[in-house]
Amino acid sequence: MSVNREKKEKKVEELQNTIDECSSFYLINFTGMPVNRATELRKQLREQSYSLEVIKNRLALRALNEALPEELHEQFKGPTALAFAKENPVGLAKIIKEFSVQHKMLVVKAALLDGQFFPGERFDEIALLPSRDQLLAKMGYMMSYPLTQFLRAMRASLSGFGNLLTQLKDQKEQS
Repeated sequence: MSVNREKKEKKVEELQNTIDECSSFYLINFTGMPVNRATELRKQLREQSYSLEVIKNRLALRALNEALPEELHEQFKGPTALAFAKENPVGLAKIIKEFSVQHKMLVVKAALLDGQFFPGERFDEIALLPSRDQLLAKMGYMMSYPLTQFLRAMRASLSGFGNLLTQLKDQKEQS
């Protein structure tokens, strides 16, 4: 077996492992992106525990599982990079969107989020979603709000009752 073939098989196996590990990924067209911009993007992604892989389309198609949607296979045309997220795919979308707006270079072809296929046209919708942390914070607030209001009402009524008792005591002392 040739060395080149072994390298390709190893790359396909690594990509298969990455796809199995990550719940979500985006297919990105990076045409016209200079190396320094690609390095900058990779650095931003790495800081947030995301990754970016550039791989030949034929090798990527070999690595994709048969269980993945057929629509995804059709997106591997032209220069394609894969951006992977183990957690929080919305956070990855926000970074890609911000980088794309800032440098006007990236175009998202498609996405696979927790097994669900999304065409590139829906990418902006994904990037506008609140992050997981924001949703958890809102949910926590919504769960605690009724209890907080109840406690305030109880405290106010007890405070009012205490003021009433104080006034009655003062009246008795005066008379």
